[in-house]
Amino acid sequence: MEVNRTKGVLKRIAGPVVTAVNLDAHMYDVVKVGDEQLMGEVIKIKGENIIIQVYEDTSGIKPGEPVENTGLSLSVELGPGLLTSIYDGIQRPLEVLVEKMGDFIERGVTAPGLSHDKKWEFKPVVKAGDLVFPGTIVGEVQETNIVHKIMIPPNVESGKIKDIKSGSYTIEEIICTLDNGAEIAMMHKWPVRIPRPVTEKLNPDIPLITGQRILDGLFPIAKGGTAAIPGPFGSGKTVTQQALAKWSDAEIVVYIGCGERGNEMTEVLTEFPELEDPKTGKPLMERTVLIANTSNMPVAAREASVYTGITIAEYFRDMGYDVSLMADSTSRWAEAMREISSRLEEMPGEEGYPAYLAARLSEFYERAGGVNTLNKDFGSVTVIGAVSPPGGDFSEPVTQNTLRIVKCFWALDAKLSQRRHFPAINWLNSYSLYLDTLSRYYDEEVSPDWNPLRSWAMEVLQKEAELQEIVQLVGSDALPDEEQVTIEVARMLREIFLQQNAFDPVDTFCDMTKQFDILKAIKFYSDQAYTALKAGVITSQITGLKAKNDLPQIKYVKEYKPEIEGIVKAMESEFTNLREAA
Repeated sequence: MEVNRTKGVLKRIAGPVVTAVNLDAHMYDVVKVGDEQLMGEVIKIKGENIIIQVYEDTSGIKPGEPVENTGLSLSVELGPGLLTSIYDGIQRPLEVLVEKMGDFIERGVTAPGLSHDKKWEFKPVVKAGDLVFPGTIVGEVQETNIVHKIMIPPNVESGKIKDIKSGSYTIEEIICTLDNGAEIAMMHKWPVRIPRPVTEKLNPDIPLITGQRILDGLFPIAKGGTAAIPGPFGSGKTVTQQALAKWSDAEIVVYIGCGERGNEMTEVLTEFPELEDPKTGKPLMERTVLIANTSNMPVAAREASVYTGITIAEYFRDMGYDVSLMADSTSRWAEAMREISSRLEEMPGEEGYPAYLAARLSEFYERAGGVNTLNKDFGSVTVIGAVSPPGGDFSEPVTQNTLRIVKCFWALDAKLSQRRHFPAINWLNSYSLYLDTLSRYYDEEVSPDWNPLRSWAMEVLQKEAELQEIVQLVGSDALPDEEQVTIEVARMLREIFLQQNAFDPVDTFCDMTKQFDILKAIKFYSDQAYTALKAGVITSQITGLKAKNDLPQIKYVKEYKPEIEGIVKAMESEFTNLREAA
């Protein structure tokens, strides 16, 4: 008599990690654990012992209960209905679960990631007889203000269209058949741990315009790039990520709240639907997918949430969209890895994190990129990961390993936020390795003077940092005249250029032309100031120039061009009078 090996029994339970025996399984198979059929995933096979991480609370289950192997890997449903959705870490729609059971998710409850009943209006863009291959766009569905492109799944063989029809269909109904027998629906599934295939990865040479002056101006990120925002509690990580989600020129936003506190995640879930998309005037949620995995949810699902989010982002990239993915925060994901690793009794690495911490972080960030899709379109996934180092200590393993991987580092500083300087990004600790590849874009699209101007601004800010040590000892009046002017120019850069009000309707977004004009005006003051010094004008007259006091108001003016030209002319006139008087 043949034994049924798709069903085994529980042998051992250690929190979210359980061991089953008498079960045929492969790595990363999804299994149903216990009488309540809790969802889990095979993460280790040791002889007869099948070790499983369970995505739900395991309290109350006991050895001897059944374990059933589904034979499938952890996958997400991809198709119309993703946008505006709010999911947990394993793509269960929270809004559907709330209707079923209220505010607290019961164990063993499942719900499909997409509505299988809702009908969508499908319009074909190919016809019978056309040759199609994996990634070919066969039709479109208008989902919110975004056109959802229906593609041949990457794992379907090439063939000719045998039959395709327009009309109103659910995501499971067949909309297209190929001559090789393949049947195409609007939805397909994809395993979250396997990156979706592309034709080629491209050099990151187009910036992601964020509208934040300190980012676009000093530390730009490319489309398809990677960035980390580390910072202690209260330094503005979430506000910065919300500003990026709202204003960056990515067409789709995927926001992963990975292990965040419940009150912070509640804030995101209530604020995001209220945010207005400046491009369309409609709610920002219409081009957003939210994945909410709070710190009190099971830790195994926290790990899955990161892979779920990046897979959804890759799906929209394959349509030819620019996607920005916000992971807030990867530290909580690493903590989940640490807990699972300790339950598996693996050899701990630094601070108890598993030895493969760096490899897992690399796997995640390397799925970012600007690519030629299978359909030969350009699409990109830009990954911006927040890091929450304990006590703001950037030397801890998650921050250090992230820094080795990402090419853009935006260091949030609690001291700056305490001084009410926002965004509280420290310009001395931050960096971007995309400057060289993006310089050509800035030369052509902004101005040939942009790159030298940016370098000048960074030099002034670094010089100010050196002088501040002397100022704290002896006061600014003891400095030579030239260095007093340097400190005044640096103050203007900090207060006019780097500080930005996220809540002001005009200043919340600053385009590249305005950024260039503001920097140019500050550089004009600097050049005139040093010329006046050489002509014998005293420092107090230079720093007390009246016209420059109007410059900060430019940030809040929409049609600023005439005003900034007037201020520059007034500064020139004042400097001329000072030189003549000297």
